[in-house]
Amino acid sequence: MLTQTLYRSEVLRYGENPHQAAAWYSQTPGAGPLGGELLGGQRQLSYNNYLDLDAAARAVQDFPLPTVAVVKHLSPIGLASDEELAEACQQALAADPLSSFGGVLASNRRVDAAFVEALGKVFVEAIVAPDFDEDSLDLLGAKRRNCRLLRLATSSGGDAWQQRSVAGGLLLQGADRGDPAGSGWRTVTDREPDAGEQQALAYAWRAVQHVPSNAIVIAHPLAVAGVGGGLPSRVDAVKLAVSKAGKRAAGAALASDAFFPFADGIEAAINAGITAVIQPGGSVRDAEVIAAANEGDIAMVFTGVRHFRH
Repeated sequence: MLTQTLYRSEVLRYGENPHQAAAWYSQTPGAGPLGGELLGGQRQLSYNNYLDLDAAARAVQDFPLPTVAVVKHLSPIGLASDEELAEACQQALAADPLSSFGGVLASNRRVDAAFVEALGKVFVEAIVAPDFDEDSLDLLGAKRRNCRLLRLATSSGGDAWQQRSVAGGLLLQGADRGDPAGSGWRTVTDREPDAGEQQALAYAWRAVQHVPSNAIVIAHPLAVAGVGGGLPSRVDAVKLAVSKAGKRAAGAALASDAFFPFADGIEAAINAGITAVIQPGGSVRDAEVIAAANEGDIAMVFTGVRHFRH
């Protein structure tokens, strides 16, 4: 038997759509959104804002450097890391400038004035971060009165369990916290990835775990260049990621959250100038996929671990 107590902390304007009633229930009485503190923004957070803020906050927690994620409809569309948070912000927005409009941003470091200036003129629905300094609050209050600001303490582990409602009950599963202990990567192509490609593969692999399946991420060592996700066809997800990356696909690495069932996805990546690929492997057509990679002279790594996100 599963027993839990939740407290209604806020009645929302509506749910995913205006005709749906909605409320925020928290694990502790009177808790703020996601257990954080709302610091600014004239409008109430919406149901969809809650979901996107949660997805964005989870995405940036996986990265050790100052990192910024741009999330739209539960999917990171931009993600970048840099020693300077403002530069990470600019690079994250650059991954998909068009779709970034109306998105939610997350930072794993305290937001400062330079971060706010890096936003430029893009309209942002909300920002979640461990903290905001006084200068950033003043700037955001003056320039972006409708932008909601959520201070949320960084969590190194997050929830151990995840639950989702379905007709007649709940589904409960352990949280996906990356590759399990004991798993390992192996190069399956004739060519090994070089040092730069290894860094890009690691970054893409960490990022792809936060994108809805079928998930494809194209990345350089510290920034995502293009994302394709939430599509029923993996080759279509590759084509979408390639189109978002544009010229930045050349020389980049590509991560796939699950195996390639056919060689067409790899061929599309090669044609875009991708030089390295990381994927779980395990398809009955792995030999064909590896042969296509060798023919294109790209490096490919199998992880043996899948990261579906439905």
